[in-house]
Amino acid sequence: MIALYYWPTPNGWKVTIMLEELGLAYEVIPVNIGKGDQFAPEFLALSPNNKIPAIVDPDGPDGRPMAVFESGAILLYLAEKTGRFFAPDSRGKYEVLQWLFFQMGNVGPFFGQANHFNRYAPEPVPYAIARYNNEAKRLLGVMDGRLAAHEYFGPDYGIADMALFGWARDFAKDEGAFAEAPNVKRWYDAILVRPAVQRGLAVTAAGATGGAMDDEAKAILFGDQQYARR
Repeated sequence: MIALYYWPTPNGWKVTIMLEELGLAYEVIPVNIGKGDQFAPEFLALSPNNKIPAIVDPDGPDGRPMAVFESGAILLYLAEKTGRFFAPDSRGKYEVLQWLFFQMGNVGPFFGQANHFNRYAPEPVPYAIARYNNEAKRLLGVMDGRLAAHEYFGPDYGIADMALFGWARDFAKDEGAFAEAPNVKRWYDAILVRPAVQRGLAVTAAGATGGAMDDEAKAILFGDQQYARR
């Protein structure tokens, strides 16, 4: 059984959705990032960048346990392990990979920073709010352009869609988020109703309330602890 070190975030959802789509057995091991669990030595041994998610597969490629961190790498690992949700040929694989890397290098960082400065910064920073929100909207436009001519980000539904969906879901909490991206809205709605996606989003973790972030969690996530070398 795969061990999933998890907290319900856009990056965590990617992996629960993938595991549910695949029908693989997995055990959720909560990593409460608002309490500092991500800095525990036993977790850092698996995920040296102190970020969730991470997995341990007892049946790795050579028959030995395999630990994998970074959500994009986990999606690729599971896709190649099972032969599903990637692509059957080299052209299709690179079509998927470019959009997976687009999420990892652009959508995740900029959507995340927009969310931070909109909601969690201790004081308004107009320059940062404008910069990150404008770039998030631009990236949403890139996504909309792709989906104007394609049903999915790859040749078929797969890991690029799962990766981008988690961040689109986080973005969608703002009313009217997709008003200028109707193709993203169509794609988002189609993925949201998939039974495996619903199950993946429903995965909870002990201590995850889904409510407002308290001062302790903000200090742990955004304070000096985050920058200590370990």
